Amino acid sequence: MDRPNPTSDADTAALAEELRRAIGTFVRAIRHARDTGKSAQAETLGLLGRDGAMNVASLADARGVKHQTMRLIVAQLEKSALVCGAPDPADGRSRLFSISNAGQGALASERTARASRIAEAIRATLSAEEREVLRDAIGLLDRIGAATGVKLP
Repeated sequence: MDRPNPTSDADTAALAEELRRAIGTFVRAIRHARDTGKSAQAETLGLLGRDGAMNVASLADARGVKHQTMRLIVAQLEKSALVCGAPDPADGRSRLFSISNAGQGALASERTARASRIAEAIRATLSAEEREVLRDAIGLLDRIGAATGVKLP
C-alpha cells in the first residue's frame, strides 16, 4: 500500500486537520468529564492568570469580544471576588483588573481537576511504551506551538 508523501502540502494539510480535530475532541472530552467547561469567566480568569493585570478594553481585545460584554464578565468576576480592580496608573479613567487569591484558587482547582482526569485516562488506556510515545509527542506539540510565534506561558 502506498503511503502518502509526508512532505507534501496535501498530506501536511490533512495531518493538521487530524491534529486540530483530535486536540479539539480531547479538550472537550476532558472539560465535559470534569464539568470544567469553557466559559467566558473561566477564559478571562485564565487570561489574567497568564498575562497579569489588564483593563477591560485590553481584556476585550485579547478575548475578541465587545467592550460591553467584557465589562459584564469582569463585573461578575469582581462580584464573586475572583478578580480585584484598582485604578490604572497610566489612565485615570480606567481600572486594572487582576486575578485575586480566590480566583487563583479557582483556576488551580479547575486545572487540577482536568489534569487528574487526563492522568486517569492515561493510566486506563496507555501501555508503558505508549506513554513514552505520548511524552515524545508532547515535545513535538510544544515545538509546533512555538513555531506559531505566539508567546504563551
